[in-house]
Amino acid sequence: MTATSGTAAESGRTAWRNWAGNVRATPARVVTPASVGELQEAVRRAASDGLRVKAVGTGHSFTAAAATDGVLIRPQALSGILSVDRAAGTVTVAAGTALKDLNRALAAQGLSLTNMGDIMEQTVSGATSTGTHGTGRDSASIAAQIRALELVTADGGLLVCSEKENPEVFAAARLGIGALGIVTSITFAVEPLFLLTAREEPMGFDRVTAEFDRHVAENEHFEFYWFPHTGNCNTKRNNRSQGPAAPPGAVSGWIEDELLSNGLFQAVNSLGRAVPAAIPSIARIASRALSARTYTDIPYKVFTSPRRVRFVEMEYALPRERAVAALRELKAMVDRSDLRISFPVEVRTAPADDIPLSTASGRDTAYIAVHMYRGTPYQAYFTAAERIFTEHGGRPHWGKVHTRDAEYLAGAYPRFGEFTALRDRLDPDRLFGNDYLRRVLGD
Repeated sequence: MTATSGTAAESGRTAWRNWAGNVRATPARVVTPASVGELQEAVRRAASDGLRVKAVGTGHSFTAAAATDGVLIRPQALSGILSVDRAAGTVTVAAGTALKDLNRALAAQGLSLTNMGDIMEQTVSGATSTGTHGTGRDSASIAAQIRALELVTADGGLLVCSEKENPEVFAAARLGIGALGIVTSITFAVEPLFLLTAREEPMGFDRVTAEFDRHVAENEHFEFYWFPHTGNCNTKRNNRSQGPAAPPGAVSGWIEDELLSNGLFQAVNSLGRAVPAAIPSIARIASRALSARTYTDIPYKVFTSPRRVRFVEMEYALPRERAVAALRELKAMVDRSDLRISFPVEVRTAPADDIPLSTASGRDTAYIAVHMYRGTPYQAYFTAAERIFTEHGGRPHWGKVHTRDAEYLAGAYPRFGEFTALRDRLDPDRLFGNDYLRRVLGD
């Protein structure tokens, strides 16, 4: 996989919407630059035309972080691995590269990221800018694996950032929500390709919450899913293995990952949307149908799964020690309500990191994510869940549905002022601003 170049494509006013379909925008023009120089020129031209400019990847965020009525930059032509430094253990990749393409290209070279999220459709810049993460006892989000980056700033200049070069910008821009500029390339830490053994096992809600701290401590990567309207969960433990590789069989893997997790799940959610009263019965049957399985494979094939059923999601990062109490409150709320929830609730963890606006900044973290099938009213469920999460000191995922504003977030992030001061310096006229950033960062 190599970086591409050519001529920038530009189109006039065209409607854009995100993957979930809950965010729409009509930019004045859409630009697909084929080089960094063309991207810089697009930024300068936007400024001279009095238009704001935003970059958008594959639209997997559920917030309007990338929405604009100005110039929408599509970076997909800026893709591919730019360089590999095996001695330093790094790879530099163009910002529009999809994570799935990066993972496959790294594996072909015998390399891997240390940790990943559970989907890989996003571009590397979109994923890191919003704080995409997986689960890990010791290994953190994708942004925390960044070792350097390049950023087009509001004056059209190109800023090279690392711990040694423009370190204050590097510290913040690893997760910048698009507020500091447009990322053109990212250098990630990588390591030699390794194997993970995944152990998936059904477990009761009371047991998994009682044993949560032990499971986190004993496993490199632990997560679980609770099925609302039931006391049933499915746990997943990923740990490094000496091998040999033992991936799921072609037939059993297809049944689990495509037929059950996508095809049947799509049908079940469609039925639940049409007949909400049936959801609790469906959930009880579906959660009991889960069976244990163990397999060993290279990292991206273990960490990630296909996600073809579309949904809307809210996720909050809580101090890890508060997660179990919040989850029990969430279950009690659902049990006593008239809500009908067809999607499982996902629980993951991350160690503290040093990125100012990372949801794990400065504290060991547990994530609780709630989902609703696309097209199903979600506001009542998300509002009730958000009330619980904020009472436990939660920080909303930047790319997922939430109602928090700058006043709340300034109290949730000790380094919030550090980030906004840097934004004032790099983009005083808010060329990269939009309504979402005004709400969450102030103006």
